[in-house]
Amino acid sequence: MADPSSYRPEPGQIPDSPGVYKFRDEHRRVIYVGKAKSLRQRLASYFQDIAGLHPRTATMVTTAASVEWTVVSTEVEALQLEYSWIKEFDPRFNVKYRDDKSYPSLAVTLNEEYPRVQVMRGPKKKGVRYFGPYGHAWAIRETVDLMLRVFPVRTCSAGVFKRSAQIGRPCLLGYIGKCSAPCVGKVTPEEHRELAEDFCDFMAGRTGTYLSRLEKEMHAAAEEMEYEKAARLRDDIGALRRAMEKNAVVLADATDADLIAVAEDELEAAVQIFHVRGGRVRGQRGWVTDKVEAVDTAGLVEHALQQLYGEEKGEAVPKEVLVPALPEDTPTLNQWLAERRGSQVSLRIPQRGDKKALMETVHRNALQSLALHKTKRASDLTTRSRALEEIAEALDLDSAPLRIECFDISHLQGDDVVASMVVFEDGLARKSEYRRFQIKSFEGQDDVRSMHEVVSRRFRRYLQEKLKTGEWAPEDGDDAGPEPEDDGRPKRFAYPPQLVVVDGGQPQVAAAKRALEELGIDDVAVCGLAKRLEEVWLPGEDDPVVLPRTSEGLYLLQRVRDEAHRFAIRYQRSKRGKRLKSGPLDEVSGLGESRKQALIKHFGSVKKLRQATIDQICEVPGIGRKTAETVAAALAQAVPAGPAVNTATGEIIEDETPAPAGASSERGTEQ
Repeated sequence: MADPSSYRPEPGQIPDSPGVYKFRDEHRRVIYVGKAKSLRQRLASYFQDIAGLHPRTATMVTTAASVEWTVVSTEVEALQLEYSWIKEFDPRFNVKYRDDKSYPSLAVTLNEEYPRVQVMRGPKKKGVRYFGPYGHAWAIRETVDLMLRVFPVRTCSAGVFKRSAQIGRPCLLGYIGKCSAPCVGKVTPEEHRELAEDFCDFMAGRTGTYLSRLEKEMHAAAEEMEYEKAARLRDDIGALRRAMEKNAVVLADATDADLIAVAEDELEAAVQIFHVRGGRVRGQRGWVTDKVEAVDTAGLVEHALQQLYGEEKGEAVPKEVLVPALPEDTPTLNQWLAERRGSQVSLRIPQRGDKKALMETVHRNALQSLALHKTKRASDLTTRSRALEEIAEALDLDSAPLRIECFDISHLQGDDVVASMVVFEDGLARKSEYRRFQIKSFEGQDDVRSMHEVVSRRFRRYLQEKLKTGEWAPEDGDDAGPEPEDDGRPKRFAYPPQLVVVDGGQPQVAAAKRALEELGIDDVAVCGLAKRLEEVWLPGEDDPVVLPRTSEGLYLLQRVRDEAHRFAIRYQRSKRGKRLKSGPLDEVSGLGESRKQALIKHFGSVKKLRQATIDQICEVPGIGRKTAETVAAALAQAVPAGPAVNTATGEIIEDETPAPAGASSERGTEQ
């Protein structure tokens, strides 16, 4: 525990201007990010008598070992920089909202030639129009099913669309009138895009004009005695009205607003957001967070606004945001929201009428969400605590293993040998810390040797971090590898575990223990979990530790082992698939993905590219003569695969299909 006075800046050293500050711990990891109108006044508040600080603030300043700051010109810049740094560094003492579920949205892919309507989850993509989020995916599908009658927009996947175009026959939706069948040319790309834009307008709340237009067309068709057309329009109007009725009117003045409510206690807080568009609730979401910093309701609202609108622009930020309490610096937040929307945004507390009544409904949802979360978490915490205590007792550890890392080796008959490392903290999977390894020191199948290599590489990186902070000084002959750069981001291997679990028995455990001893690490426990009888093996022991089948500790170890196995197999299959799909262009040094695709698009297939001259290859944009010569040489050396044969007719099928380009390694792989 550090004494804050040991790293307190000198008097007068801190500027009296707006800025953002970072507290770092002894490992140089960023543990807290904050902003201030006056850096001098704000930072001075952290270095008063610890007894006068909030307990959470006191914990933070005694965990920290240094503080640094960045001066900005305006308070809006400070707000944006604070949000960016919280996203980048993931500080442990900052409030970070986590979704209590992955909410689905209705998405229209306007970035495609033929826009598609579909259910989407996860981060938003550029060029895609989103509506929602919704509480359930089935609610989206019911709405879409009603609206496809009037707006027959494509809903099929790229594979189905391409297949229908090849055979010249639409899918079932095209035959029953719920798709305009652009795949077979029943409508032009422009006509289909217009349908998609009308769909978006209707979902955005501009319903009155469209319904009035349909009613006029229906009456005109009846007057012209086109009764079938009039009946179809009548049914279309009914379908749209049923879709509208699924979202009841809650604000009579067709308001576009987001309502944010907070329910909290001393330890946790739940936030609920209702998205109202055109006076109707179009979406809802909720977040739950631990109150790891001293923060009141206004502070929770400010954090929620940052997370809700930090990545949004344009109409995704509504004209009006209703909150239960105004943040400390409301004018700055108003200006920030206005910049993101491109026009004025009103941030206020509803005082009376329908908006206040709706805010009370949102608050009731927040209270229910918090109560449900606490009920689940209380049970979960008890179970996880018991599991960790049982593991500590069975393995004779000094304390409960709050961080567990598990390693597994995967291969297919000695090919594509890879390893995985999964991390569990406080009994929960921390997927952002997962890592994957390619075995480099040898080829072939040797699980014991592979385990030794992987554990050595992981902890050598840990020693690099200790070397950087001065916690460890290598002796002559110790190899810590190149010193990593200091950017304040959480490092891949900066956090040491209390327990290393390996998938296997005595040989694998001995290999892992030997790797740690060679690096001089003696404060990390090692065990192995053998699949056959689920026995726990310890280094140097002839007999395994047998945990009861009903043990929560055994169940946690099994979950950790199974997760490492799943992660390793997934990576191994991915590597094998890429190797099998790789083409001759993948062997060309310096030829990136874009230029591979350009070559295939220009010539149509690898076969035609192989027949092209160097001058013809140079005609492709971005391909110089030297690259063209390299491509031609690589294709000349590559032996083309044998011709495909139609088993029904015995005919040779010409190789006119593009060769798939090899994909690059996924993020998180330790090369």
